[in-house]
Amino acid sequence: MNHKKQHLPQKICPICKRPFSWRKKWAKHWEFVKYCSKKCRKNKVT
Repeated sequence: MNHKKQHLPQKICPICKRPFSWRKKWAKHWEFVKYCSKKCRKNKVT
């Protein structure tokens, strides 16, 4: 089976400035996802 991952929505992480793509585990709350990883979320500036 061939999956086309280049068509997934992307966002830019405000901490590391890298793009990250939609993941299935974020499907229900993609609009609230801000950080690419737990590490970046932990290092956010409050």
